[in-house]
Amino acid sequence: QVQLAESGGGLVQPGGSLRLSCAASGSFLSINDMAWYRQAPGKQRELVALVFTGDRTNYVDSVKGRFTISRDNAKNTVSLQMNSLNPDDTAVYYCYAQAVVKTTSVRILQVWGQGTQVTVSS
Repeated sequence: QVQLAESGGGLVQPGGSLRLSCAASGSFLSINDMAWYRQAPGKQRELVALVFTGDRTNYVDSVKGRFTISRDNAKNTVSLQMNSLNPDDTAVYYCYAQAVVKTTSVRILQVWGQGTQVTVSS
């Protein structure tokens, strides 16, 4: 089995910064794509940032220039540095990863973290 452990959420004032971290653990051969999603009250879950195995990244337009996603392949972790936060960033943030596992055959599992609350308010 594969699990994702998230940390770093909390309450921050507008204009402040937070860094979210996510670590994969369990039995797997490797991790492919990793991403951060978020879901605000009354809204659908959206992809915030994506990092591929070759470190290429994609961001939703609303966070470009403010958020930075990065990964450490040796530690099987992904982080999201969030700067210049505003109240619209308030949401539950979810870590996502594609884990390559092998039982009788090689498979790719889509794994989700439990979510961590980010609240931007004065």
